[in-house]
Amino acid sequence: MDRLLDHPWQWVRVARREDVVEVALARPEARNALNGELMEELTEVARLLRLRTDVRAVILTGTDSYFSAGADLSASEARLAQPSLIESRRAIMAGPDLCRAWEEIEAVTIAAIEGYCIGGGAALVVACDFRVMGEGAYLRLPEVPLGMNMSWRSIPRIAALVGPSRAKQFVMFGEAADARLCLDWGMADEAVAKGEALTAARRWAAKVAALPPIPIRMTKEAVNAVTAATAQASIYMDRDQYLLATSTNDFREGVRAFREKRPGKFTGS
Repeated sequence: MDRLLDHPWQWVRVARREDVVEVALARPEARNALNGELMEELTEVARLLRLRTDVRAVILTGTDSYFSAGADLSASEARLAQPSLIESRRAIMAGPDLCRAWEEIEAVTIAAIEGYCIGGGAALVVACDFRVMGEGAYLRLPEVPLGMNMSWRSIPRIAALVGPSRAKQFVMFGEAADARLCLDWGMADEAVAKGEALTAARRWAAKVAALPPIPIRMTKEAVNAVTAATAQASIYMDRDQYLLATSTNDFREGVRAFREKRPGKFTGS
């Protein structure tokens, strides 16, 4: 029995096409918002894929209309409402653990993105090796305008892709970066017609699968080691920063403003 392919996943769909595994987020009633259950399944899938020598490439995708609406805000609030600080600190490792699990897959990972890819969804796709985006697709990080820091240990990955100034722009302003801008900045590797991202990702996967697997994995490991050499030292406190930021009045105002569809009024308190 193949635990990866035969497991009755509830929130993801897993399929295999020769040497390529495709993983699709499947929580359509919530626009693929990343709640605890979906993150747990995505993490488990990545861990099962991590050392598979019979898999050359992995494609991660959403639906034809959207990738993910980001971290489920109500689920995030529930994690923060743990009975003790140490329990809250443990609970909010789900996002960082998810991204690390996908980054540690030895096979080449390719994200196929249509429509919106927000917050935690964007953090997840930048943990992949390549990103292919359909026309109209965009990445956006709303965390800072909501009064939070950008956590999930994703800032080093973003900075490695786009450089420091563009990383600051992308994280600070919470503005959408569409497929063409992502391609120009280096956050996307190909921009294609709307609805063609998965087809293009399959083309990338076939190209990878045709190459010798050992030097491909060596190259991935070497490049990741170089670009992430100081990542842990620079970002290890981001979950504690998250706990601090989400204890502020500005965070509560940011969430209220978001739900009331109005600009926030922030005071630094």
